Amino acid sequence: MKAESKLPALLSIFTSSSTLICCALPALLVTLGLGATLGSLVTMFPQLRWLTLHKTEIFSIAAVMLAVAGFFQYRARYAPCPIDPVLAKSCMKARKLSLVLYLVSLAIYAVGFFFAFLAVKFL
Repeated sequence: MKAESKLPALLSIFTSSSTLICCALPALLVTLGLGATLGSLVTMFPQLRWLTLHKTEIFSIAAVMLAVAGFFQYRARYAPCPIDPVLAKSCMKARKLSLVLYLVSLAIYAVGFFFAFLAVKFL
């Protein structure tokens, strides 16, 4: 698998994970009655506050990265693999791993989006 197709997948998991940190983690802690723990985390890591204040930008960047990664996934799904059986097996394994990584990124993004924008209306 080429580095150019790995990079969007890695960036998408990184950006979608940041959505969990900014929004899902605080909502989960408060829901579980661990508001004091959240206060301690924000005191120890003031960057969490910055992430929360800029959640719209974080989700926008994550959505763009997921779209780019999805484009590369779509483009690479029928790309030829080498004829050598060993290399072909490695190619197919890398393709499947990349797809799993992309789907995990989508799931993480969806959970973060729910807690950031939708759960607020329900809770």
